[in-house]
Amino acid sequence: MRALLAALVIVGGCAGATWHGFPVQQVEIGGMSKTVAVASTNGQQSKGLSGVTSLDGIDGMLFEFPDATNVRFWMKDTLIPLDIAFFDVSGVLIEVIGMDPCTEDPCPTYGPSQLYRWAVEAPAGGFLSGLPADATLVP
Repeated sequence: MRALLAALVIVGGCAGATWHGFPVQQVEIGGMSKTVAVASTNGQQSKGLSGVTSLDGIDGMLFEFPDATNVRFWMKDTLIPLDIAFFDVSGVLIEVIGMDPCTEDPCPTYGPSQLYRWAVEAPAGGFLSGLPADATLVP
């Protein structure tokens, strides 16, 4: 499975770099290096990309969960449309979903049809929308 052509590989931190208070690390997808902010705590995950108008120097945000989860995402107070890719506990892509900013309550929620361990958010129509169905995350 690790030999799949379109592998998403977490390759380590960016030497203490931060973006809006989030740690930053490099991500590689199908040979393309991407810089992502990392949301691994409940507080970081609750904040996510809400309130930002531009990703200014990062390509997306990685949400890391300690175990498989069914936590759903919403776009309340998020100002830009996003794509989100969900990966299972083995690192296999489950699906990519497009999400639009929410302008009134109640906001819709987004999640895959099965448990996942990692999610990556990035601007809509960007690199996530082009991931092949067999993309894999290798932590």
